[in-house]
Amino acid sequence: MSDQALLILYGSQTGTAQDTAQRIARQAKRRRLQVRTMPLDGYNIATLISESTVVFVCATTGQGDPPDNMRNFWKFIFRKALPAGSLCQLDCAVLGLGDSSYPFNFVAKKLHKRLQQLGASMLLPVGLADDQHELSDAVIDPWLLSFWQRFYTLHPSLKALPSLKEDELPPTFSFNFLEGDSDVASLATPAEQTMISSSCPFSAKLLSNTRVTDVSHFQDVRLFDFDITGSNIRFSAGDVVMMRPCNAAEDVQQFCQLLKLDPESRFTLSPTESTPPARLLQPCSVRYLVESYLDIAAVPRRSFFELLLTFATNELEREKLAEFSSAAGQDDLHAYCSRPRRTALEVLADFPHTTAEIKVDYLLDLFPEIQPRSFSIASSLKAHPNKLQILVAVVRYKTKLYKPRRGLCSNWLASLNPEKEVYVPLWVKKGTLKFPKDQDTPVIMVGPGTGVAPFRSAIQERTAEGKENVLFFGCRSKSKDFYFKAEWEEKIKAGHLTLFTAFSRDQENKVYVQHRIRENAELLMDLIANKNACFYIANAKEMPGSVRDALKTIFQQQGTVSSDAAEQMVVAMEQSGRLQSETWS
Repeated sequence: MSDQALLILYGSQTGTAQDTAQRIARQAKRRRLQVRTMPLDGYNIATLISESTVVFVCATTGQGDPPDNMRNFWKFIFRKALPAGSLCQLDCAVLGLGDSSYPFNFVAKKLHKRLQQLGASMLLPVGLADDQHELSDAVIDPWLLSFWQRFYTLHPSLKALPSLKEDELPPTFSFNFLEGDSDVASLATPAEQTMISSSCPFSAKLLSNTRVTDVSHFQDVRLFDFDITGSNIRFSAGDVVMMRPCNAAEDVQQFCQLLKLDPESRFTLSPTESTPPARLLQPCSVRYLVESYLDIAAVPRRSFFELLLTFATNELEREKLAEFSSAAGQDDLHAYCSRPRRTALEVLADFPHTTAEIKVDYLLDLFPEIQPRSFSIASSLKAHPNKLQILVAVVRYKTKLYKPRRGLCSNWLASLNPEKEVYVPLWVKKGTLKFPKDQDTPVIMVGPGTGVAPFRSAIQERTAEGKENVLFFGCRSKSKDFYFKAEWEEKIKAGHLTLFTAFSRDQENKVYVQHRIRENAELLMDLIANKNACFYIANAKEMPGSVRDALKTIFQQQGTVSSDAAEQMVVAMEQSGRLQSETWS
């Protein structure tokens, strides 16, 4: 390996930026460069002034926020006290991974500008990849090509180094299998814990798992109730709970059969270049690794096929994997993998000869870690002390593949039986919705379907404080998926809630929440203009646009202003925090 060091730092929320960072690291290793890869908050930022070349790979989350694993770095890098020329010795580049339906790549753009302010030499313009695009590599591939060209311009002597062959790339870890009996890592059990976090979740007992949609309804939606007694967990309306799901038992069994692994065998990990994952307590069983850590049910990324190719000896399989790994083959890969939502486990079954050649040491390179899922908390501690509730739609749908697609976390949760004393490791973090503390501020909430979850929490919390609440709720049918119907009726009788409903399929013409908003224009205008009300929207990201348009129409008609002026009123509410949205794909 060359003495020239390359540092790759990433901020990743769902694993995409981490995967991209690791892909760049593999390219560097093949070029025989010394390379380190780590999350931004796992790096000692004080040593940045002594680095020579750094690549930053950053995602943007929410409404232009940095990912959780770069928040500390973000605060530090924007300190006003940092000298203007403090990074003048640094060569660096920024690659952003964003979603054009949100503030697009805000984090990458802002970081690029800040590094320039601190004197860093930017090797090339910021890369702006779009997750909404089927082929985000159409941006990443040429950006990386430009990066390596620029890198070798600065270090021409390194270009002469012969690249490693595909099958010469070393694994990140070595597996050491053990003989005899030994303690093995297992699923978390109740324990005394104080600082609850992603690295130290609280094992909450599952109290109930209740279907809240009618049995005849096409969608299975569940209300889950967890006991958080003794956790010291505190949350407010708008906060979210995080948890990591487990793979289905049949998938674990099939994976072990395909790779000829004994699920009961135990191992320790020897690092070749980085510290073993803290979640893999050692010694660890193969069953625990596959069930609780490796994301075998995810739709694999291009990097999976690139690494799988290194094991291929069968000519037909090698040819197909080479095509999927190439820039020219991304349309075919999308059609094979992303569009039908084919899982990594199903890909292994499609390439049996190659799968049989996979060396166990490469498992942690091939398969990403199962990422935590977030759910809006649907309860208030004031109404339900020592409890935490979530409302979850169990994701099941069909594609052209024979086997129906299943959401990993929702189906795992649905499979849990509270009668068997089940504990789920979880932790809480601040959500994006912030509710007013002023008791006299009315709140207007628009939450169709499971989007009502954070508003149930808010209404329970605000009812206890005597605050005014207006809720617009929409679903398909009053008799089949009207969540919390009895609870809303009680609050209406008590004078704590004004409720407007839209049951889209209960009449010939479909009625949605945006129709009800327009119908109640006078009330809403009075609340917003005269009582300084705050307006909240929570649902899949296509819906808030329609609600926003309805709000704009109200301003235009009730305020007798132009379309442009109405738009400015909506923008002003967004900027002041009086209009907030929580959306998801």
